[in-house]
Amino acid sequence: MTLTFTARVAERDVDVSFDVAAGETVALLGPNGAGKSTVLSVVAGLLRPDAGRVELAGRLLTSYGEGARVDVAPHRRRIALLAQEPLLFPHLSVLDNVAFGPRSTGSGRSASRERAQGWLEEVGIGDLADRRPPQLSGGQAQRAAVARALAAEPDLLLLDEPMAALDVAVTPALRQTLRRVLAERTCVVVTHDVLDALLLADRVLVLEGGRVVETGPSREVLTRPRSAFAARLAGLNLLVGRWSEGGLVLDDGSTVAGLVAGGPPATGEPVVAVFRPTAVAVYRSAPHGSPRNVVRATVSAVEPLGDLVRIRAGDLNADVTAPAAAELELVPGTEVWLSVKATEVEVYPS
Repeated sequence: MTLTFTARVAERDVDVSFDVAAGETVALLGPNGAGKSTVLSVVAGLLRPDAGRVELAGRLLTSYGEGARVDVAPHRRRIALLAQEPLLFPHLSVLDNVAFGPRSTGSGRSASRERAQGWLEEVGIGDLADRRPPQLSGGQAQRAAVARALAAEPDLLLLDEPMAALDVAVTPALRQTLRRVLAERTCVVVTHDVLDALLLADRVLVLEGGRVVETGPSREVLTRPRSAFAARLAGLNLLVGRWSEGGLVLDDGSTVAGLVAGGPPATGEPVVAVFRPTAVAVYRSAPHGSPRNVVRATVSAVEPLGDLVRIRAGDLNADVTAPAAAELELVPGTEVWLSVKATEVEVYPS
């Protein structure tokens, strides 16, 4: 279900064009006010552009500035929008919330509830079908909202920071659920989270000032960013390899130990390891003591970063205090050992 989008919204100084291929998930990244929510609103039919065109699966949904106007009503677009808040109907059971989509498109009550139960099982809350939304946790409610969106069998799914309102403890599980159910679905996701972009999206568009300033495959943009925002977002250390019993194995044969999000990957499965620069310790000689990941590298850059100093060495970044950087005499060309505890490293299927 290919999406073709172009729109200009003068009041918000947004002028954006992009395509989404059938079965592709595209992440929109950018600072607040960059135009991400404006794009979703135009696609969903909630906002009329001054000029533009939205076409989905060969159907013209929006057309302004090219002669006759076309503006298909939101409920007729076959588009599902999943927002930060689940927005479930509080007077309906979870099952009937999810069945609402199929019912609204003409399916009978029995068939709709059967489809709804199937999607609840798919997102891991099939046993909660009879509960009312107030009886659900935040993570459970958002899973129900995902099931409701997918039960309607939309041609396009729009996700507007679906995990922003969730507790960090439940976010990894929902991220894995979305990763599974979005496979081969056409989707646009707005996020500020580098892991969402990396694990959910095939491609990234970076918006700044209402314009697309960078686009490309997710891993390429996040590991070799060209825009200022993507560079700030990609502050996480990210290593790519394959899973073995001991952890993630890099191309050079070294192993990085970490905590696996979800079930353990199969041996040889592509995985990524991520950890924050603040979790990296820097030494001038090889460290000893508790088990940890240690990498030998040469400092390539030393940059001020607020109250800290960012040390770039090899493929990794480490954030240390200014006194520590001075004491270690860290300058470009210095040979260092970078260390991070396995408990600070998160491993995800790639």
